[in-house]
Amino acid sequence: MADGDLQTGSLRAALDGLEPQGDAMLAPAPANWMQGRTAFGGFTAALLLGAVLRGTDDLPPLRSAMINFTGPVSAPPRLTTETLRRGRNVTSIAARARIGDQVAAAGLFSFGAAQDSHIRADAPHRDAPAPDACELMIPPQAARFAPGFHHNFDLRLIEGDRPMTGSQRGYVRGWARHRDPASRSGIESLLCLADILPPAVFPLCRQIGPNSSMNWICNILVDSPETDDGWWQVETDLTAARDGFSSQVMRVWNSAGDLVVDGMQSVVIFV
Repeated sequence: MADGDLQTGSLRAALDGLEPQGDAMLAPAPANWMQGRTAFGGFTAALLLGAVLRGTDDLPPLRSAMINFTGPVSAPPRLTTETLRRGRNVTSIAARARIGDQVAAAGLFSFGAAQDSHIRADAPHRDAPAPDACELMIPPQAARFAPGFHHNFDLRLIEGDRPMTGSQRGYVRGWARHRDPASRSGIESLLCLADILPPAVFPLCRQIGPNSSMNWICNILVDSPETDDGWWQVETDLTAARDGFSSQVMRVWNSAGDLVVDGMQSVVIFV
């Protein structure tokens, strides 16, 4: 793979295509994972995590991920990782994606083994109709307007409003899974999918406009997240928006209704 090549392929193919290059890894930037001039943020986050997992041995389960999107991932990025600390309970590793000499994205990943504790507080279960009983998230007549990376996923609408409907609330919950069966396993797969919904502010809008995620924080609540047939419930809920910046809560449940990812994202909006 040469610098600057834009190919096509599944998430699994992209992760398997990470190429060691000196003290770094060269990652693919498939054209079918692009949104405008940059790669889909969930895909970029998955590549960063993939580089960490492939470059570090004997890691416990992922507990937290913090991703900063600092510039467009417009070509195959060069990924570097740095172990910040291997503690008794938690290992913290930083990863960066560079385009040329510019950092386009940076991630901080924290890993930790389960600890003995008498404290347990479970989030309420979220029930939902089966995916086949739900409408398509993107109606056929709107498919040509959807970003290219959306075509890597099966998406169903459970509740909430679609983008550009002038809604009074920025809230969407749906079902999502990778279309490629081989891409449905692994923590990188879940991290990629957790970012699939449009910004929560979009249902309030009446016209399409530019937007850009600034940062994204995810807490992974179980050791080994699992679900049935690749389907996950995904949710985004607008907390507030003003002066061109918005904050949203983002969550993922498995098919049994167990909360597995709890997060928050900051998005710049230009409408």
